[in-house]
Amino acid sequence: MLIEEARDVLRIEAQGLLSLVERIGQEFEKAVNLIMKAKGRVIITGMGKSGLVARKISATLSSTGTPSFFLHPAEASHGDLGMVTGNDIVIAISNGGNTPEVNMILPLLREMGAKIISFTGGLDSPMAKASDIVIDVGVEREACPMGLAPTTSTTAALAMGDALAVVLINQRRFCKDDFKKFHPGGSLGERLASKVRDFMLTGDRIPIVPVGTLIRDAIKVINEKKIGATLVVDQQNRLAGMVSDGDLRRALTRHDNVNDMKVEQIMTGTPKTVDEELTTAEALGLMELYGITHLAVVDRHNRVNGILHLHDILGREEYRVNGAYGARR
Repeated sequence: MLIEEARDVLRIEAQGLLSLVERIGQEFEKAVNLIMKAKGRVIITGMGKSGLVARKISATLSSTGTPSFFLHPAEASHGDLGMVTGNDIVIAISNGGNTPEVNMILPLLREMGAKIISFTGGLDSPMAKASDIVIDVGVEREACPMGLAPTTSTTAALAMGDALAVVLINQRRFCKDDFKKFHPGGSLGERLASKVRDFMLTGDRIPIVPVGTLIRDAIKVINEKKIGATLVVDQQNRLAGMVSDGDLRRALTRHDNVNDMKVEQIMTGTPKTVDEELTTAEALGLMELYGITHLAVVDRHNRVNGILHLHDILGREEYRVNGAYGARR
């Protein structure tokens, strides 16, 4: 019984994928040509399960020669639209095409000049009507017996993303040597086996301000240290919070003038922290889990020892010193 139920799920999803084959046509070709001619990046957005699919498609594109990133539609309304330019292509994913968070930002993206491609089964939906190109990824039914949990529909969207990525690989003549450039497994593997202390910023390289600092002065520190955030400490050098670029953007949407406010009024009061003896792989896992790019490095008394940035883990520059990675002191 259990095995047959599992087989039914696979049959339903397989049928859903096969139904897409005959529907790929001029709209898909237009999408490929649009992306090939674009001077910007491919930005993919979606909410919930569609958002998870969007992240995977974006990762596949980026690793195969098409610069891409995921844009969370809710965060976009709170400042992240600033990451988009008029040269970019936006792929919006929604099974029914009625996702409010996505539909809210599509007119704003069009005003910026970005072209919009939608992956949806709702061909008459608000999302489809707001798009330049509509790729039909509709399925007859979900594998979920209640028809509620996205199953066949997310598989279809993911497969269509793979089809797009592979066609772009061929169009760009992306080869094995190109693939290796985007997957420096040996180098990255060595980095991820290292300790946080080997890559964290320390000493006067730490962006840091005391509690009570005015926002205008904190911004100067953020600009000077050039990693998009500053730590906030008390008189004993214990971590009190962090002010990131995101915190500043959100504050600007709520207040007319933030310059004369104090850092504790907008900072994240409980930023994520890490011990310097953890591996960078563990630190990277925390960043991925919480969707952040900075980790404060503290001791057991919550005193600041450093700060770790995502780019330093993945390779902002070469840190190899005499055959080993040296600490950025």
